[in-house]
Amino acid sequence: MYREILKATGVDYGSVYKPMLPPHNLVPVQKLHLLPEKVYFNSFLNEIRGLTNIKHRNIAKLHGFCSSSKHTFLVYEYLKQGSLAKIFSIDEQAKELDWEKRVNIIKGVAQALSYMHHDCSPSIVQQVVSSNNVLLDLEYEARVSDFGIKCIGFTDDMIFHAELAYTMRVTEKCDFYSFGVLTLEIIKGKHPGEFVAHLMSSTTTGDVELKDLLDQRLSHPTQEIEKILVFILKIAEAC
Repeated sequence: MYREILKATGVDYGSVYKPMLPPHNLVPVQKLHLLPEKVYFNSFLNEIRGLTNIKHRNIAKLHGFCSSSKHTFLVYEYLKQGSLAKIFSIDEQAKELDWEKRVNIIKGVAQALSYMHHDCSPSIVQQVVSSNNVLLDLEYEARVSDFGIKCIGFTDDMIFHAELAYTMRVTEKCDFYSFGVLTLEIIKGKHPGEFVAHLMSSTTTGDVELKDLLDQRLSHPTQEIEKILVFILKIAEAC
């Protein structure tokens, strides 16, 4: 299988591939950049031992890994719906994610992060919670992927927010911040961009209307869902 993965993925590190492996199994495979050898292998093996044992409905299953002095791969379960980022980029698919589904996705991501922070020993900090690594199954249930691998290798999707960029300290706060941004993106249907700084400004907090944050591709939510969205946005702002 290692040879099959190597043949299918080429040499681009940080990329995710979906090779068809014998016997007819489609699996996502991510190739990692390597850290210096002494740091890398011990960290990699320790992390992988923990990650392959994770069982949570909102975390993508890590089936296994391949590791050599030249190549390292992580092999995940295949989720046909793909990533949130892909779905939001296609109007027809984004419209399939109604408000109830989006609320459920946010809950799913929160439950996954809670599990990694509080129920894993040692705890796992995802570091970059984004629409690119939140995958959906056929029932639109969220599955967080790429969990923990930032500790053992580098990918092309690493985006450091202020705390991590300036201090290089990896804590649960990294996930809190990223979760807040992701929550806004799920509700808005696209990355909030500069609106994050706008929300964090003490002069504008509370002045933003809900309608300005909603994905305009969907009809306005019911009164019940609207109350839930307002509550979620307050949590996102705090994050």
